[in-house]
Amino acid sequence: MKILTGNDLGTGDVIWWAGDGWSRQVGDSVDVGDKGEDLARAEEAALRVVGAYVIDATVTEEGVRPAHIKDRIRALGPTVRPDLTLKPNDADAGNWVI
Repeated sequence: MKILTGNDLGTGDVIWWAGDGWSRQVGDSVDVGDKGEDLARAEEAALRVVGAYVIDATVTEEGVRPAHIKDRIRALGPTVRPDLTLKPNDADAGNWVI
């Protein structure tokens, strides 16, 4: 599965392409297939996202899980304090980075 991520141009938040717009929750991500790069360029040109890129992900019973550790960390939100993380629906998400 290929998903699209980037940062919200206004807030800097990590966002994920949900098929009909952007979401702060990785679990809302949809497979962009081979159209991800074109979609990233179009969304950046429309000034809705900055730094958009396509990543590999898998779908588990708990939802969408980024394949690379960097993007798993991004999905959890700020790393300064555990109480500031986004708490994805995946109950095991805290173990993604271990």
